[in-house]
Amino acid sequence: MRFAMRFSVFCSVVGLLFIAAIPLLLDAENNTFWMLFIARVLIYAIAATALNIVLGLGGLVSLGHALFLGIGMYSVALSSYYGIESGWVHLLFTCFLCLGIGLMTGLASIRTSGIAFIMITLAFAQMGYFVIVSLKQFGGDDGLSIAHHSDFSGLVLDSVASVYYVAWLVLVASVYWIFKLRSAPFGVVLRAGRLNPKRVMSVGLSVRHYQLAAYVISAVLCGVAGLLMANLNAYASPSSMSWMVSGELIVMVVLGGLGTVVGPVLGAVAYLGIEEVFKSYTEHWMALLGLAILAVALAGKAGILGVLRTLSSKCLHASGVVGVTEQQK
Repeated sequence: MRFAMRFSVFCSVVGLLFIAAIPLLLDAENNTFWMLFIARVLIYAIAATALNIVLGLGGLVSLGHALFLGIGMYSVALSSYYGIESGWVHLLFTCFLCLGIGLMTGLASIRTSGIAFIMITLAFAQMGYFVIVSLKQFGGDDGLSIAHHSDFSGLVLDSVASVYYVAWLVLVASVYWIFKLRSAPFGVVLRAGRLNPKRVMSVGLSVRHYQLAAYVISAVLCGVAGLLMANLNAYASPSSMSWMVSGELIVMVVLGGLGTVVGPVLGAVAYLGIEEVFKSYTEHWMALLGLAILAVALAGKAGILGVLRTLSSKCLHASGVVGVTEQQK
């Protein structure tokens, strides 16, 4: 079992390194579409990883995380509108707003659970959507174009390649942090609270405090994904706050592997990849996408990562690698 876990970690590292090498393998001038697509996948993977903190580890089904994605996008767009080009200022606005709004909405939402929590988070996201739509001077429902990309002391996110590599670095840092968080005391309490909150509270720990902290951290990380998305598209739209975007993030997390480290990344790659393939063949791609998601759900509760772990374990046992390793121990 330990060998299989190490094998999955090795495959994850190899996969992330391969993603980093993709721009070198592709001719950026002739493969702009694929560069844009993979950069978009990386950004959604960051947002899905952020949601996994509250959904996978904390057990809170948030249907309003698109709000923080939109806040990140409009932090760049509104700053650019007033001529602010500094990426550090964009990042500061993003983190400050996501932290503040995440704390306020979290304090109201954490008091509930189940369907009530889902509906409250959805309501907050819809409120954010209608606030942005009502701001006609900033484009309203038409959105707002971005003239000045984020400039991080010479590193300007004005090209697909620059956004690609920054998104990759943020994703790698997020995945590594989640890997450490799962076994850290904070992560252990968070996961225990998802399984049995009464038992956690019986030892003097407040599950709500841990869930609120996880919710705020998740909001800030999702806002960073929005900042990158704004620079990639050079445009911010109220549709980024739609409940459908939140639903897509939930599907990515569940599809890849709920509560796992690299599951959300696999979910983002699979969801957006399958969507792009089906779009090229038929107008009814959504029906096919639903069937594909259903097939993965029926194949295993742990999502794509669970299916891959099962297959790799069977292959290792069939080849005798695991047996030899256990005998050596």
